[in-house]
Amino acid sequence: MNNFLTPDFGAFISRVSLGAVLLMHSAYLKLMIFTLPGTAAFFGSLGLPEFSAYIVFSIEVIAGIALILGVKTRLFSALVIPVLAGATWAHLGSGWLFTNAGGGWEYPLFLTAMAFVQLCLGDGKFALSTRFLAPKPYLQKS
Repeated sequence: MNNFLTPDFGAFISRVSLGAVLLMHSAYLKLMIFTLPGTAAFFGSLGLPEFSAYIVFSIEVIAGIALILGVKTRLFSALVIPVLAGATWAHLGSGWLFTNAGGGWEYPLFLTAMAFVQLCLGDGKFALSTRFLAPKPYLQKS
């Protein structure tokens, strides 16, 4: 059992979980349920430029895939922190609980914290970048 209770395994679980949530939140909720034009209209109702919904959607999808695979984890974690902080801001008026009408700010705040933790943890041992994209010691110059 102790073989699984390692920082690398923790980084793996955290990274894949955050990536899956980002990917599904965008691909399913924003694309399938609300649609991208509907999401853009919601952004507009908040006083944000409507085109920013498409940027946020792209960031969440690309970052979600990258995090699941373990590619440039710190970069994509840092990239989603402002997006998730913005989601927290967007839900401030709905109260604390995400089950409230309009969705509260507890869940986006938690995801913001998860992204920050993942920024600190990095790829971890079980990431694609660690396995295949890391520089090989025998190829580096002395």
